[in-house]
Amino acid sequence: MENDKEITTWKQQVKVKAAKYCAYQERTQQEVRDKLYTYGLYSDAVEEVLSDLISEGFVNEERYAQAFVRGKFRSNKWGRIKIEMGLRQKGLSNYCIRSGLAEIKEEDYQKTLQALIRKKWNSLIREEPYARKHKTARFVMGKGYESELVWKILGSYEG
Repeated sequence: MENDKEITTWKQQVKVKAAKYCAYQERTQQEVRDKLYTYGLYSDAVEEVLSDLISEGFVNEERYAQAFVRGKFRSNKWGRIKIEMGLRQKGLSNYCIRSGLAEIKEEDYQKTLQALIRKKWNSLIREEPYARKHKTARFVMGKGYESELVWKILGSYEG
């Protein structure tokens, strides 16, 4: 009887610790699961605590996807392709990925792409026109922008 009470108290302490971990920044279920294992919990207890954290709103993968997309697009200037790959690596569902990508407004996406192209184009002023165009395209496609959009914008550049 005493042992059950100690286990329950210990699980509560772990849950509080995990809740703080989740409150600090958005986390995926797998990240929280991995963290719970580092606390010494076994699979049944991990799933129980994770279930509680999900039901209490500490873990929400849709919210995680939205925050991930906003951060990677605004701060890192990543395109949709690279963002989607990042979300897939995190193991998120297609629904969460679509929900996250919906955070990017098309107008902002176009402006960001144009600004990246302009900046890279201007940094390659000493390159031959053909090389300049291809290096610019390779750079922005490496950031995850769609090749059709990139070439459409680069088509208006001289060279």
